[in-house]
Amino acid sequence: MKITISTKQGRVPVTILSLEGDLDSSSYLELIEQARKLFDDGARSLVLDLADIGFMSSAGLMAIHTISLMFAGKKPDQSRPFRAINLEHDEEARKHVKLLCPQPHIEQILDTVGLKQFFQIYTDLESAVNSF
Repeated sequence: MKITISTKQGRVPVTILSLEGDLDSSSYLELIEQARKLFDDGARSLVLDLADIGFMSSAGLMAIHTISLMFAGKKPDQSRPFRAINLEHDEEARKHVKLLCPQPHIEQILDTVGLKQFFQIYTDLESAVNSF
């Protein structure tokens, strides 16, 4: 998977991670580590551009959820399974990570596992940046 990093200034600085390829067991740790570095360097608002993701596995879904918790300043709870997303408990996480342009089949996966209701999804970068 290829990860491209850029920033845009909205009301706050927004970091954009543009992902290309498959987000699966061979790439999810790389994405989490890249997001961790950005967070450690002070990034607090993140757009994940999924337009060029061809395939997303459960590892990719876990990575996106983990990153959202990280950007909310929370440590992912290893005792609570990924499938047990709590919209009230994780509400703060939704404010810091937004999704951009998932392909229809990726959006269907997000919907099936309940993440479409969890994340705000945008179809254009400007709207996503201005949402923070």
